[in-house]
Amino acid sequence: QVQLVESGGGLVQPGGSLRLSCAASGRTFSTRAMGWFRQAPGKEREFVSTIDWSNSPTDYSDSVKGRFTISRDNAKNTVYLQMNSLKPEDTAVYFCAATTSGYRGRRTYTGAYGYWGRGTQVTVSS
Repeated sequence: QVQLVESGGGLVQPGGSLRLSCAASGRTFSTRAMGWFRQAPGKEREFVSTIDWSNSPTDYSDSVKGRFTISRDNAKNTVYLQMNSLKPEDTAVYFCAATTSGYRGRRTYTGAYGYWGRGTQVTVSS
C-alpha cells in the first residue's frame, strides 16, 4: 500500500550537514505519521525522530535533539530530516517509516510503523 524511498545519504565530515528525503507512494500519505530510525553496525535499530500527519507534534531522541529537524510536505508526499552538526556517532543506515492511516499512538518505537524504506547510508568521518 505504501512504498518509501529514502535519499540524501552520503559521506560528510564532522560538523557538516545533510538533508535526507523520503518519498512515499500512495494517496494516504497525509493521514500517516512518519518517522526516522537509524541502525549502526552491530546495534539495534533506534528511534531518531517522528512527525504527525499535520506537521506537529514532532519528537526527537535525546541524542539528536537540537541538531536534527524533521518536516514534511504533504503536497509532495515527502518527509525530510535535516541533520546539522553531525558527529561520527551519527554514522548509520537511516530508515524512513510510516504508520498505518490514522494511527494516533506512541511513535517512538519500531512497532508503531507498518511500512519501511530500504534505508540510506550516512557516514560521518574525517
